[in-house]
Amino acid sequence: MSDAGEAPALEWLTTPDLVEVLGEPLGRVRRLIAEQYLVGSTRNGAFAVPSVFIVNGHPLASLRGTIIVLADAGFTDDEIIDWLLTEEEELGRTPIAALLDGHKSSVRRVARTLA
Repeated sequence: MSDAGEAPALEWLTTPDLVEVLGEPLGRVRRLIAEQYLVGSTRNGAFAVPSVFIVNGHPLASLRGTIIVLADAGFTDDEIIDWLLTEEEELGRTPIAALLDGHKSSVRRVARTLA
């Protein structure tokens, strides 16, 4: 698998890291993942979530709806992560950067065109 689209300084948080960063018990962290508030990957061995998906000790609020739109379009978890972290021409930046800047409508509009 190519990491060409992955940001070089991307930090990945394992499940124990998520418990610490989110200040939540393991069961709650697993629920956040199961309910698509967060998305992770086992591509690097252990299951992990990109740290950029966490803001001020909580999952980025606008992430869940975007994850759901992409999952409904048939994207796998790895494909969802790759799309969020890869420069998107129509947005002029990565979708996660646009979400962090509060542009969830434009991100989801682009995501819906991928179905």
